[in-house]
Amino acid sequence: MPPRSHPNPDLLVGDSRQPRWNSAPFRRHGFHNLHRVTRYAQSYRAAQVLDLRLSADLSIPLRDDVRRLTSLPWFSGMAVTEGNRLLYESYAPDFGPDRPHSIMSISKMSTNLITGRLWEDGKLSLDETIGAILPWIGAGYRDATLQDVLNMNVKNGYDEDYSNPDTTAFLHEAASGMRLPSGPEPTNRDFIASIGLAPGAKDLVNDSGSYLYKSANTDVLAFAAEARGGRALGQWMADLADAAGVEGALHVATDRGGFPLLNGGICLTARDLCRYGAVFARMGQGVDGRSFGSAKFIKRTQDSGIRMAPPRQHLSYSNQTNTNGVWLGHGGYGGQYLVANPDTGRVASFLSVLDDDSGYDSAYYLPIIAMLSEICAGT
Repeated sequence: MPPRSHPNPDLLVGDSRQPRWNSAPFRRHGFHNLHRVTRYAQSYRAAQVLDLRLSADLSIPLRDDVRRLTSLPWFSGMAVTEGNRLLYESYAPDFGPDRPHSIMSISKMSTNLITGRLWEDGKLSLDETIGAILPWIGAGYRDATLQDVLNMNVKNGYDEDYSNPDTTAFLHEAASGMRLPSGPEPTNRDFIASIGLAPGAKDLVNDSGSYLYKSANTDVLAFAAEARGGRALGQWMADLADAAGVEGALHVATDRGGFPLLNGGICLTARDLCRYGAVFARMGQGVDGRSFGSAKFIKRTQDSGIRMAPPRQHLSYSNQTNTNGVWLGHGGYGGQYLVANPDTGRVASFLSVLDDDSGYDSAYYLPIIAMLSEICAGT
């Protein structure tokens, strides 16, 4: 007889309809340890580390919003940098400067850099259809243009309603090592290929009046980059770690086949999240002076996009980033946000973990975005 075994308790879907690591009582531990909790992961170290020396901006800790938001029970860590200067950092008692944290959808910003590089090199065209790039893709993306996928401007059968435990975004986790599957384990590619049209829809036209947020879009972009870039996506991750000059490791979750999950799989320290954002503040330039992303594409990102849904209607979703026309950033499920301002060179990261049932509250982000935006503008 075989020895006794039991399902991995961190990844087993329980009564909450969530894997334990993402259930309210365990979510904080899960986000602080996702690089170890997920079934599959890769990590990358930089050859050259971006020096950060403490050079405190004393006005930052005196701000009322900084004092208030860093004292919340959900707070994990916050850091602000400008070039080689570490202007501010603060951590919760159970966290610290050397601790990786899940950045969830802030991971999506990496596809702006990768796509931008391939676009500038003439390997991707923004008006070509996904079906022309990925012949295996299903009806949910086949006729969508690369630009519409970048801007979350596609209507299809994938939904991302965090209040619904059966939302497609959570079911997607079974293909990405974030939960145990109920049957055979699909690859991420198989899952993405299976996405079809929205119920009753005849096409992919977004008639909502604002963006339609779908994490699957990012995976489509990642597959497109691998198809046209002529190299494994993991090599892009190694180059990203070098371009950012991370001090610790850039951890990224993968599916069983080792395909990196750029829709939300990256884990970084608060300082290294600023180093990651600083690639945008430098308009795509790595710490070695070479271009990892594309300055032209980042400028295009600042100047374009489509309106985000309330309460972030003052921002545009553009090429896998949020932007107000100056700074570039993104939020992460559960309570993270990053802002990078190319005008000032400032970058600010905020890490936290909400412990409500869904792990999401759209109103929670507004004061965080305002705070980071003002700090990065130097106001």
